[in-house]
Amino acid sequence: MIERTVIESVAPGHVLAVLPGASSYEAACAMTRAHCGSVLVVDGAGALLGILTERDLMTKLVAMRRDPQATPVSDIMTHNPHFIAPDTTVSDAVLIMKRHNFRHLPILSSAAVILGVFSLRDAMPRELAAAEQMADLIEQQSTNVLS
Repeated sequence: MIERTVIESVAPGHVLAVLPGASSYEAACAMTRAHCGSVLVVDGAGALLGILTERDLMTKLVAMRRDPQATPVSDIMTHNPHFIAPDTTVSDAVLIMKRHNFRHLPILSSAAVILGVFSLRDAMPRELAAAEQMADLIEQQSTNVLS
């Protein structure tokens, strides 16, 4: 069976995005309404500047006792996030996420057009298992090389 690509695994449709000057409160409300764990931060032309995740809200806003209505997303977003191409396989995307400890990856075309956001929720159990096996194999190979 041929493995799915990330663009095949995400629901088609609208990408949730805000401008960098939007308040953290506005971004959190948009994420809540859309039932998603991240929002992309874009400039006026739609170019990717960053990503704001639930983890960013928790660790950089709530835990620091910052005012959500006075804190722009540009202050707490992850700048220049990792991104993937639409033809990236799901297991490769999961490996990247596991390696860097995050759960959302923007999908960009070769012309840097935002096509979507891949989330761990978009992976099927068999794809997660395949990525887990690959991560274990890579770790074993690295250990063997260092030994």
